[in-house]
Amino acid sequence: MSRSIFGAASILVAAVIVPAVPAWAQQSSDNGSRSAVASRAPAPLVALKAENAADIALDGRLDEAVWLAASPISDFTQQEPTEGAEPSERTEIRVVFDEDNLYIGAIIYDDPDGILAFQRERDAGLGTDDRFMWILDTFLDGRTGYFFEINAAGLMGDGVIASGGRGGRGGGGGGGGGGTNKAWDGIWEARTFVRPDGWSAEIQIPFRTLNFNPNRAEWGINFQRTIRRKNEEVLWRGHLRNQGLRNPVFAGRLTGLSGLSQGLGLEAVPSTVVSWRNIPGNVPTAAEPDLGPNTFPADVSLDLNYSLTSSLRASVSLNTDFAEVESDQRRVNLTRFAIRFPEQRDFFLEGSGVFAFAPNGGPSPFYSRAIGINQGQQVPLNYGSRLTGQAGRFELGFYQIGTGQLTYFDTDDAVDVTIPREDFTVARVKRQFFEQSALGAIYTRRSTARDPAGVAPVDRHTAGVDLDLKTRHFLGDRNLSFSAYLVANTNPLDTENPDYADLSFGELSSWGARVAYPNDVWDGHLSYRDFGDAFDPAVGFVTRNNFRRVNSRVQWSPRVPGVSWLRDTNHQVQLSTQRTIDTGILEEREWQFKLLGLNFESGDELEFNANNRFEYLDEAFEVSDGVAVSPGEYSNWEYQIGGQTARRRRVSVQGSFSRSGFWDGDRNRTEARVTLRPNPGISLSTNFEYNEVDLSSGSFTASLYEVSGDWNPSPWVSLTNQVQYDDQSEVVGLFARLRWIVKPGNDVYLVYSHNWQYTSLLASPNDRELVTLSRGGSVKVNYTYRF
Repeated sequence: MSRSIFGAASILVAAVIVPAVPAWAQQSSDNGSRSAVASRAPAPLVALKAENAADIALDGRLDEAVWLAASPISDFTQQEPTEGAEPSERTEIRVVFDEDNLYIGAIIYDDPDGILAFQRERDAGLGTDDRFMWILDTFLDGRTGYFFEINAAGLMGDGVIASGGRGGRGGGGGGGGGGTNKAWDGIWEARTFVRPDGWSAEIQIPFRTLNFNPNRAEWGINFQRTIRRKNEEVLWRGHLRNQGLRNPVFAGRLTGLSGLSQGLGLEAVPSTVVSWRNIPGNVPTAAEPDLGPNTFPADVSLDLNYSLTSSLRASVSLNTDFAEVESDQRRVNLTRFAIRFPEQRDFFLEGSGVFAFAPNGGPSPFYSRAIGINQGQQVPLNYGSRLTGQAGRFELGFYQIGTGQLTYFDTDDAVDVTIPREDFTVARVKRQFFEQSALGAIYTRRSTARDPAGVAPVDRHTAGVDLDLKTRHFLGDRNLSFSAYLVANTNPLDTENPDYADLSFGELSSWGARVAYPNDVWDGHLSYRDFGDAFDPAVGFVTRNNFRRVNSRVQWSPRVPGVSWLRDTNHQVQLSTQRTIDTGILEEREWQFKLLGLNFESGDELEFNANNRFEYLDEAFEVSDGVAVSPGEYSNWEYQIGGQTARRRRVSVQGSFSRSGFWDGDRNRTEARVTLRPNPGISLSTNFEYNEVDLSSGSFTASLYEVSGDWNPSPWVSLTNQVQYDDQSEVVGLFARLRWIVKPGNDVYLVYSHNWQYTSLLASPNDRELVTLSRGGSVKVNYTYRF
C-alpha cells in the first residue's frame, strides 16, 4: 500500500514538474542573474548623493534642504483590498546618501485622527498598527536582503530575508517560500513626527550595518504601507498577491549609489553581567562542597565581528552570556513526543537563515538549541565562532562552539549529574543558480574528545545535501517550487553497543521531496519523507524514526464579489499518512478539513474545522499521571470553531473550542487570549488553555494560564512582565525584564525571575502552599564599538 501511495505521488510530482522545465529554462537564460530581470522593471528610484546629508537632524520632520533636492516616488499600488487599485492615501519616499549612511525620508499622508500606533517596543508585531516597511536587496540577487519596519510611534523592527524571501498578501504568506528572521537587530535609527496631514519619518542606516557588493551601483529596494483601520496594503513594486514585499525578486531598483564605505569592518561588543541566584534546596555536595542556596556570579563577555569582505562577516564570542533571554513559552503536551521550542539566543539567531535545511516539515540536522542546553540545563558557552554571508553565488554559514562542563544535582534521583565539555561544528554552503534556486550541503559534528574528566569520547557526524528549485514563471506568472534532500549520520550507538555496527545507510538516513504551488486563490503542496530507524543527528532534532510520511494539501481562497463586508473565504483539505518502514503498518492517517474560513474586511476572522485522525499505538504510554492509553487502533473525529477580532482594536479577543474523540475517550479543549491596549505603549493580556480529558483508564484536566503586561514609555525603554502556570508541573513562573536602549547597539538589561511550586502540607495534604524553587536577578550592560 505504501508503495502505491508513493508511486502515485511520484507520478503527480512528475506531472507538475515537467511542465515547469521551460520556466526554469527561462531563468537559466538569464544566467541566474537578477540584472536581466531588473532591466525589464519599471523606472527606478534614484538616490541622491549629498555631501550635506550628515546635516539631517533625525526628528522625522524632513525640513532640511537636502530632502527638497531629492526626487520622490509616489506610484504605489493596492494589493489589498483591491489588487491593482489606486491607494486611498498618498505616500512619498525620498532616498539620499553620503559615504557612511543611507537616509530614507517618508511622508505618510493620512487623517491624523485615524492613525493607529499602539506598539513601541523594538521588534514588536505590528498587526495592530499602521506601518511603513521596506526591504534592501543589497546584492541585487532577488533572494536575500534586509527587512525594516516602523510605525508612527517610532517603533523600529528589522530582520534578514533568506532563501528567496516570501511573497503574498500583507508582505507575507502566499507565494514564494523562504522567510524573514526578525531576530536580527541591526544598528540604525528612525524618528517619526505626526503632522496635520499624516505622519513622516526620517531613517538613517549606516552602511557598516549592511553586507553588500561595493562594485554595484544599484540595489533592489521596495516599500509597503499598511493602513490598518482600512485593512489596506499598498506597495511600490510587486503588488500582486502572488508577489509581496518580502520576496526580493519582485523589488524595484535603487540606482545612483557610489563611494560607499564600511569603515574597517571591525566591531567589538564587550558586555558585563552581574547576577544573584537563590535555590533554597541547594546544599553542599561531594562535587561542589561550597554549594549553597545563594550564589553571586559575575562575568565579562566579548563579541568581535569583522567583515572579511563587504559581504562575508566573521564573529567570535568569548564567555557568551544569555541573561536577557526570555523564558520559553509553556505549552500543554498530551502527545508522546517532545516539543520543539524556538531559539531565542541572539548569537544563534543572527545569520541563521543560511542554516535552514530541506523543505518545510523535513528533518532538522541542525537545531541550535542542541548547543548550550542539555538535559534541561543551561550549559556555559566558553567560546563561539561564526562565519556568515556570501562569496559570489555561494551562501556560507559556519559555527565552531565549545561548551563547558556542568555539574548539577538531580532532585529526582538525588545524585550529582555531570555534563561533559563538548565541541560543536556546523558548516553550511548553498550555491545559487537560476533566478531563485539553490543547491546546498550541510555538515555537523558533536564531540566530547576535549573533556579531560575521563569521559568516553563520543564523536558523531551528520552530513546532507538539499535542492531548492523555484520559479515565478510557471503557467505564465504562477509560483512553483520543488525541493528535495538527503541527510545521514554516523552510527549513534556503535560506541556503546557492537550489535549496531552493521546498520545500513537507509537506517541511518532521511530523505524526501516536496512540490509546492504557493499562489493566491489556489495553494497546495505534496511531500514525501523517509526517516530511517537509526537516524539521529547529534546536533539536530527528531521526534521519531522508522516511518514514511506522505502529506498533501489543497487550499482555495476565493473572493466573494458584491459582498462589501467579506474579503475572502478559505477552504482547505489536507491528508497525511504515515507508515512504519520495516512492517508497512499504518501508524497515522489524518484528514483535516477547513470547512469554512471567513476573513472580513474589518480584519476579524472566523473558521470551522473538522478533522479525522487514525492512530495505531504499538505500546502503552502514560498521557497523564496514573492515566495510561493501551495499545491498539484508534479513530476519532474532532470538530472545532475558532476566531479572532481585529488586533487593531483596543480590546482584541482570540479563541477556539474543540470537541473530539481522544484515544478511547473524549477531549474538550478551550483556548482564549484577551488583550487590552488602553494607551500607546501599554499592553495587558491574559491567555489560557483548558483541556478536559475522559478516558477509560481515568479522567484529568490539563491547563495553562498566562498573564503578561508590557509598558513602553518610548521606543528606547521597555518593561516586559510575564507570569505562567500549568497544572501538570504545578509551577508558577515569573519573568520580568527592563531593557534600555541607550542608543542602537548599546543596551542595559535588568532581569528578574522567580519560580514557585504548589506543594501539599504535611499536616493537611488537602491544603497547599507556594514554595520557592528558584529565583534570581541579573544586570547586563553591553556597548558596541565600531571601527
